[in-house]
Amino acid sequence: MKTRVFLVRHGATVLSAEDRFAGATNVELSDVGRQQASALAKRLADQPIAACYASPLDRTMETARILAQPHGLTVQAETGFLEINHGVWEGLTRGEAETNFGDMYEKWESDPYNFAPDGGETGLAVAARAMPALLHAVGEHAGEMICVVSHKATIRLLLGAVLGFDPRRYRDHLDLNPASLTILDFRDAMEARLTLYNDVAHYAANGLAIPPVPGGRLSKVWGDGKR
Repeated sequence: MKTRVFLVRHGATVLSAEDRFAGATNVELSDVGRQQASALAKRLADQPIAACYASPLDRTMETARILAQPHGLTVQAETGFLEINHGVWEGLTRGEAETNFGDMYEKWESDPYNFAPDGGETGLAVAARAMPALLHAVGEHAGEMICVVSHKATIRLLLGAVLGFDPRRYRDHLDLNPASLTILDFRDAMEARLTLYNDVAHYAANGLAIPPVPGGRLSKVWGDGKR
C-alpha cells in the first residue's frame, strides 16, 4: 500500500535569516516563519493527513503544530529528525567558522558527509538516525498520508539515503527553503519516489516573496563560487 510523506522544512528563524550554523541551537520561528508555515497549512488543509511527526526543537514543533491544527492532530516528537549538530560552530557564520577553524573547516567543506567539526555530527550519522525514524513512521501508516517536519540538512541527507545518490556534495547541489514542501511516495520500505521537491507555491498564494537565486546559505560554492 502506498504511503505519502509530506516532508517539510521548518519556517524561517532569525538565525536562518542570518545564515548561521544553528543545527542543535534551539531557536524559535520568526514572524515570517510563522506566516510561511500558516501558508503551507492552508495548502495542505484538505489533504487527509493521518499523523504529524517533528524534530523536538521549538522551530520544528511550532511549524508542525501549525500544520497539524486543521487536521486535529497532536504532533509526535521524534529525535531521529533532529538537525545535524555543528558542534563548536553552532551560532557562527560560515565566514567565522572558516576563519577560526581553518583546517577543520577545509576538511568539512571537502566532505561533510564523513567529517564533522569537533563536538558535531557527520552527515552519515544524521542519515543513520533519520532514515530508521522515517521508515518507522511510514510503516506505522501504510496506505496513508503523513507529515514530517524536520530541518534543511536532515531532509537533504534523507533524500540522499532514499534516492541513493552520492551525498558528499549535498550542501552544494540541494537547496531547501523554509516551510518548503517535499513529497516522497513509498510503495514499501524498499521502494520510494521523489514526487515534489522544495516547492514553495504557497508563498506567492499568500503574498510572500518567492525565494531568490541561492546565495551563500552556508555553501561556499554559492557564496563566492570557490571551494
